[in-house]
Amino acid sequence: MVDPVNTHVEARLLEPQGADDLIRALQRNGYSVIAPALEDGAVVLREYGANETLPRGASDAQSGGSYRLSRRDDDSLFEYAAAPQGFKRHLWPPRQTLWQSELADGRMTIRPAELPAARLALFAARSCDIEALAVLDGVFDNGDFADPHYAARRRNAFIVAVECTRSAETCFCASMGSGPGREAGFDIALTELRDGAGHRLLARAGSERGAAILAEVSSRPASPADDDQRTARLADAAASQTRRMPPDAEDLLKGNREHPRWDAVAERCLSCGNCTMVCPTCFCTTMEDANALDLSTATRTRRWDSCFSVDFSYLHGGAVRPSVRSRYRQWITHKLAHWHDQFGRSGCVGCGRCITWCPVGIDIVEETTAIAASLAKGGQNG
Repeated sequence: MVDPVNTHVEARLLEPQGADDLIRALQRNGYSVIAPALEDGAVVLREYGANETLPRGASDAQSGGSYRLSRRDDDSLFEYAAAPQGFKRHLWPPRQTLWQSELADGRMTIRPAELPAARLALFAARSCDIEALAVLDGVFDNGDFADPHYAARRRNAFIVAVECTRSAETCFCASMGSGPGREAGFDIALTELRDGAGHRLLARAGSERGAAILAEVSSRPASPADDDQRTARLADAAASQTRRMPPDAEDLLKGNREHPRWDAVAERCLSCGNCTMVCPTCFCTTMEDANALDLSTATRTRRWDSCFSVDFSYLHGGAVRPSVRSRYRQWITHKLAHWHDQFGRSGCVGCGRCITWCPVGIDIVEETTAIAASLAKGGQNG
């Protein structure tokens, strides 16, 4: 977890190479660095090797059901929006062995899986990603019902934030209160600046350990003009977002369980689960048991699942939610409404990944807004 540092710590300026220098400093200090890389036509977040450097000059175009990388004519480091998947998979892996058992001489021995010991540095976390980590913390590291595997990874995680200076067409984090721009939740925050003064990174320490790592990298003091430039770029990024989640989404969805809009979206939804796989906060799982043929050993594994799967709600001979309509309604109402009942907040951070990576471009904001619009015109609650 991030321990806050004095908020009056002086902001520093790094040359663009300073971002790679930060990665080297983290690796020297024993961190496994998870950072952006260009693979398979997308920005992916994976572990860096000893001499890897950040990609330069990459940008993207995202819209409903569409994602395309593009090349810029400069060497910008972070001029792309949210990567297809956030850092969830590195803290809450798609598959996690929980225990193994062995039967020998008529005696059963159960060995819990060892807790992860790696120290992770999550590099280039966007504001929505940091907000998503806070959401997951409330689910998995909440004290009363903490998951030991998540807690072990999260407790040692070092967060290097990158502030968004542009928004994708699918972003709506500003309406969810999750960015752009944060003053907490990171060890180091970077803002990429380009203007008449040149190409540089504004760096701010958010913790004592962040300040210590930052001190290992060549830098110079930032000026008030640099901070003004940061403020202006973040404001422009937020203002450019055209999607706005209705502020009353919780009450709206809770009060309209039988709205005809559910039928309309069900006609398009493939129930593929893409939205839940790329969502940085969805956490549904199922268990798998595998036994040796002679029953001498067994392994229990937890893997990601989705509320869009028919079998996910299987009980006593049938599925509780057999229709696409009921499964989509379950997903969106849990995310935007009933999450408040469970965890005291929304489960959506406005990253827009579910919109971009839906094969048919279903839009969580559009669906919620459509219900609100129909009620404003005299539609019926259900």
